Amino acid sequence: MNTSAMTRGGRTRARRAARSPVMRGAARAGLTACGVIYLLVGLLALRIAFGDRREQADRSGAVDRIAHEPFGAVLLWALGTGFAGMALWRLSESVFGSVGPDGRKATQRLSALVRSVFYGCVAYSVLSFAAGYGDQGRSSDQQSRDVTAGLLGMPAGQWIVGAAGIGIVVAGVWAGVQAVRRDFHAELRLGEMSPGARRLVDFTGVGGGAARGLVLAAAGGFAVRAALDYRPDRAKGLDDTLRSFAGTPFGPWLLALVAAGLALFGLFSFALARWGRV
Repeated sequence: MNTSAMTRGGRTRARRAARSPVMRGAARAGLTACGVIYLLVGLLALRIAFGDRREQADRSGAVDRIAHEPFGAVLLWALGTGFAGMALWRLSESVFGSVGPDGRKATQRLSALVRSVFYGCVAYSVLSFAAGYGDQGRSSDQQSRDVTAGLLGMPAGQWIVGAAGIGIVVAGVWAGVQAVRRDFHAELRLGEMSPGARRLVDFTGVGGGAARGLVLAAAGGFAVRAALDYRPDRAKGLDDTLRSFAGTPFGPWLLALVAAGLALFGLFSFALARWGRV
């Protein structure tokens, strides 16, 4: 057998491994872990909307809440393992492409690679916390301010932060539009779903996706404001972004609505873990 044939055989085996039941299990575990975080963040934000200002509605706050529950350590290990599975799945998509007609495009592969790195960092953070070697560290708000401050200190930093903020706004708006258009149907095995399950998934996908897009767009808007004012403290993480909704003329009720939407997105993530085309 020549070298070319051996290389093709190796690639074929690698692609099969990327589509194996083990990899599909890793993807479903990762989607479940994401669902848990979104659900908890939504519930924590609901508590903030109804007067409990001590809560922290972001990933760090959600993980801390899990740690204080019965069997919290076991749950954290499961959550961290799920995020590790998500990182591995996204890495396989960056190498071999994802399902769907556009799954092999360079933009899709790059997006999958970025997600793989992100979820790998999240998995490391959660698993380190579960093992007792670290804590959840800075809140999302402090992280946003630190990153913004670092970027503003660079040459053309205002332009970099402003462009990044605009990109986040566009991504948030696009995510909301895709949710309302039900583009997520392409990611689901609709034929395996009952009519009732499909209606429920549509409700959680549209409501949850729209809320997630709104929060993302709002966070991007704060980044643009930080760039224009040259003030890193204007940037907001997930927790401060959510709290800002309570400061609108609609008051805490808008925050409660957005929080409920994030909880719905958590439920939608569970549906993707069950019926998603992975």
